[in-house]
Amino acid sequence: MAAAKDHSRGVGANIVWDLLTFDRLVTGPVIHLIYWAGLGVISLVAFSSVGAAVGVALREESWLGKLLALPLAVAGLLVAGALVLLWRSFCEFYVAIFRISDDLRVLRTSVDAERARHTAKGSEPKA
Repeated sequence: MAAAKDHSRGVGANIVWDLLTFDRLVTGPVIHLIYWAGLGVISLVAFSSVGAAVGVALREESWLGKLLALPLAVAGLLVAGALVLLWRSFCEFYVAIFRISDDLRVLRTSVDAERARHTAKGSEPKA
């Protein structure tokens, strides 16, 4: 821990040290990139479902075929909307887990500082 708080090194060296010693987790920022990439894939699914519906409407010559394209487009967009909600909740779950980890690290640091203060005074804290 003491090496991570050494101010003689530069800011860049501290970040690298934190990453190498797992004092700082990179999963938080990475999950945001994964979230946006997933939304891109889901939008491709939505566009392809609408494209398939338009393709069915253009290919079919009867009015029944054109009528079939409307529920196909609506169903595709509903599935894409459900996927967006599921993807969001999945990513929020992981962000919450890593924020809990950060909060526990702060609590551990404050407890260690409290113990060090009590031992410096010569008395042990009561558990």
